[in-house]
Amino acid sequence: MDRAQKEQLVDELGQIFESSGVVVVSHYVGLTVAEMQDLRARARDAGGSVRVAKNRLAKIALEGKPCASIADLLTGMTVLTFSEDPVAAAKVAQEYAKENPKFEILGGAMGENALDQAGVEAVSKMPSRDELIATIAGMLGAPASNIAGAIGAPASNIASILSTIEDKAAA
Repeated sequence: MDRAQKEQLVDELGQIFESSGVVVVSHYVGLTVAEMQDLRARARDAGGSVRVAKNRLAKIALEGKPCASIADLLTGMTVLTFSEDPVAAAKVAQEYAKENPKFEILGGAMGENALDQAGVEAVSKMPSRDELIATIAGMLGAPASNIAGAIGAPASNIASILSTIEDKAAA
């Protein structure tokens, strides 16, 4: 890899560290190519990505970035799992680590907040952006349906009372 390629890689990594909602750092010693492809596919499906980069270049890219605290985690064979959604990458990494003991989560960062293994696990248990939007939409729609039911209720009550009076008059 020549100097220009290294500079381009540092720029790409810098953009990743700056724009990602969460970055998870893990060791992947012993993973096969098929297992790594499976991890990449899961991350892509969740709206995230997986990147293997040289630790030295990643540390250079981290300088001055909000998540610079993860530089200490970049030792050995590391892989970065990241996403714009602050929860997606953590969920993917946590689920994959449960299934594959060769994949070990070291920690990560969520903006300026450094995360240890327990922090990544806690973030992975949070609802995703899409789940939160669905919950909020449901909450916004509930009062409208309650109001519609309340408005319609007196009319149906009056109709049933009139029906009862009509039945008594006929009998």
